[in-house]
Amino acid sequence: MIDLTPLDVRKKKGDFRRAMRGYEPALVDDFLDLVAERLEELVRENMGLRERAQQINDSLAAFKAREAALNDALVSAQQLREEMRSQATREADLALREARTEADRLMAEAKREVATTAEGGRRLVGQRARYLRSFRSFVEQQLGELELEENRLREQHRGSAAEEPVAEVEGKKPSTRSRSTPARNTETAEAIAEDSSTNV
Repeated sequence: MIDLTPLDVRKKKGDFRRAMRGYEPALVDDFLDLVAERLEELVRENMGLRERAQQINDSLAAFKAREAALNDALVSAQQLREEMRSQATREADLALREARTEADRLMAEAKREVATTAEGGRRLVGQRARYLRSFRSFVEQQLGELELEENRLREQHRGSAAEEPVAEVEGKKPSTRSRSTPARNTETAEAIAEDSSTNV
């Protein structure tokens, strides 16, 4: 394609040879001027269109770059969301397993403590029963000895005719309130043992 500028058209005015019965030179020159002017307009329009096309292309390239960046950001956000979801799921599963393990441990420990407490309670009950039996036996023994001593003193008092021995016996023997029959001594021992069991 031959490049033709308005200046080339105007220069052609002097290049045409004159011939007989040819075109009217003035009309040809006017037409060439008109062609040159129109060509200038077309050139200016073409340059404007090229500039506009370049601007559109630049804008389109910018939009495409922005679209690509947005797509990349969207893909990255989706990947990050999936990673965060997976991480949260893993952490939740781990926390659940740890919670279950801790709950099982606490339950087992509580069962052991309950068993230990029950065993300790049984031992304590056994110790209490043994203590009560021992204490009751001790009290009954002491009451028996006291009763024997009272009987001995009573017999000594009855068999003595002198006042001094009687006074001595009276000073040693307990008050009449402490004298009791064997049945009352046994009841006293049981009452003391029962009171001790309540305190224990």
